[in-house]
Amino acid sequence: MLKLIHRTGDNNLATVHVMQMPDGSQIECVESVQPPVPREEKWVLIVSTLKGCPINCPICDAGGSYRGKVSAEDLMGQIAHLVRLHFPDENPTTPKLKIQFARMGDPAFNNAVLDVLEELPKLYPSAGIMPSISTVAPAGCDAFFNRLPDIKNRLYPDGQFQMQFSLHTTSEQQRRTLVPAKTWTFEQMARYGEEFYQQGDRKITLNFAAVKGYSLNPEELLPLFNPEFFIIKLTPVNPTHASRQAGLSGLIDPAKPEAIPGIISSFEDAGYDVILSIGETRENDIGSNCGMYIKDLENKKNCKSA
Repeated sequence: MLKLIHRTGDNNLATVHVMQMPDGSQIECVESVQPPVPREEKWVLIVSTLKGCPINCPICDAGGSYRGKVSAEDLMGQIAHLVRLHFPDENPTTPKLKIQFARMGDPAFNNAVLDVLEELPKLYPSAGIMPSISTVAPAGCDAFFNRLPDIKNRLYPDGQFQMQFSLHTTSEQQRRTLVPAKTWTFEQMARYGEEFYQQGDRKITLNFAAVKGYSLNPEELLPLFNPEFFIIKLTPVNPTHASRQAGLSGLIDPAKPEAIPGIISSFEDAGYDVILSIGETRENDIGSNCGMYIKDLENKKNCKSA
């Protein structure tokens, strides 16, 4: 059973919950709103699928200490814990309840995520559940990717599912530095995305946490990723411990988003729809971005013991 060991944040924006598992490992889950939209209209839950992450991307704090997969029971336990915070009867009625399997770990490594996706509509029938799968497309996860389209088509049709490939750069060669693992090629992702997409679906998102010095050239994408099926999302690089240690900084300054119109227009001129996704900067202070709060706790513990 999961045990809450730390909670921090702002109920009117985002709260981070550090949970201890029976084996002593720790994971995080997050609940947030997106002001000015109230929780009664849209609510976001972000859960961990792995105990840490084996990939160790240099912009993310979730890597570096991998202790295995989170069970379906503990995936549901995170969701139930967050739901009870605001719906004690465990019957959320939010018309847009987005559940992101993206806090710690790549969900494609864990087939239990698929089992949870099968159960969510039965457990929360009064909510408009929209799952979000964000993945770097690790190689060797064919069973996950082969089963996912059927679940989406049966249970989350008509735009109620968000599929995202995290690319971070348009250069496959440079991507090996930002995603230091064996992954699908861009060609494989593009082919899968076109087969995954059905009429009425949301376009598959190509996410770029834009890093200075790394290519963002739409001409490198166009031969493979058809704008009819794919949408571009540009985000800042979160101020994680990992990104600072790696000396990586973002192209997008959350305080000055107007400084990057050239990047946006280059993708739009190539025919892509573009989302500039910049959240509340206070979330960086809360620690609700990118699996970073456990690192803060570890650093505080080390300082006290030093």
